[in-house]
Amino acid sequence: MSNTYSVKIAVIGSGSWGTAIAGVLSGKGQDTVLWGHNKEHLAVLARERENKKYLPGFLFPGTLQVESDLKKAVEGAAVVCMVVPSHGYRSVFEQLAPHLAKNCFVVSAVKGIENSSLMTMTQVMRETLKDDIKTKNITLSVLSGPSFAKEVGMGLPTLVTIGCDELDKAKKLQKIFGSERFRVYAARDMIGLEISAALKNIVAIASGISDGLGYGLNSRAALITRGLAEITRMGVKMGADIATFSGLSGLGDLVLTCTGDLSRNRTVGLKLGEGKKLPQILDEMEMVAEGVKTTKSVHDLVQRMGVEMPILDQVYQILYEDKDCSTAVKDLLTRELKVE
Repeated sequence: MSNTYSVKIAVIGSGSWGTAIAGVLSGKGQDTVLWGHNKEHLAVLARERENKKYLPGFLFPGTLQVESDLKKAVEGAAVVCMVVPSHGYRSVFEQLAPHLAKNCFVVSAVKGIENSSLMTMTQVMRETLKDDIKTKNITLSVLSGPSFAKEVGMGLPTLVTIGCDELDKAKKLQKIFGSERFRVYAARDMIGLEISAALKNIVAIASGISDGLGYGLNSRAALITRGLAEITRMGVKMGADIATFSGLSGLGDLVLTCTGDLSRNRTVGLKLGEGKKLPQILDEMEMVAEGVKTTKSVHDLVQRMGVEMPILDQVYQILYEDKDCSTAVKDLLTRELKVE
């Protein structure tokens, strides 16, 4: 991977975020391929050169190709960027793994934790690849940070982080992905990036619930602050660097997702706070709100690891036990008093 950036990149997942990433890469002149699971949808993308369903208003750069064959999309790619929701991640990755090129980079840009295994996405990939990681010299990495797809598509300044176990490799990806309006920082703390990215969605649901109940800005600020404390506790317990949680993937993404009108997870919380039921909310949404599934995963992780996460616990009870939102807030506020 030289400074000319002349490599093939496969973006796996044609939702809003996958389309935005593909747009950034192909906009730099990169040889970029966008794959999605729905062949009919991909045919429309190829014909219209725009993703009107998930990211309308942004025409595809000329170098962006659309490919419905997963094997063709991945073969020969120096970088494969996975942008598939966590519940379908393993299935898609198992299909493409045999076709990964030697010495390639696989980047997870997904903010979730698998329900069945309680694994992060890089852990899922590592388990799937087994010995191929070494024999084919495949590098796993994570892309995370405060980045609404619509704003990335608009070319608004966005800052993210790419993490690899080896910093030199993260710096290579930094050059591949980075542009004037898409600034990329390099890091080594992959587990910290994944945990902060996944768990902030739960706090965003809580923030939305608070806003939907009309509880004001004081409550939102408190939820963000105490939510960050919970995320940090879990991350450190799992071996993350505490500094990660004050960075772009931690505090940065948390603030964005808890306050931004484009946040799907905050939207779920808003509607819950306004009195709607979860099945109805999810039926009305075109795109996945990862925080709903992640709440269950993290609830199970808490039981396994013994980490205190009271906000997570109340969100879980609202989502999966139909607890009244006002009662959940009251139970949070009337807990035993603590020292910060």
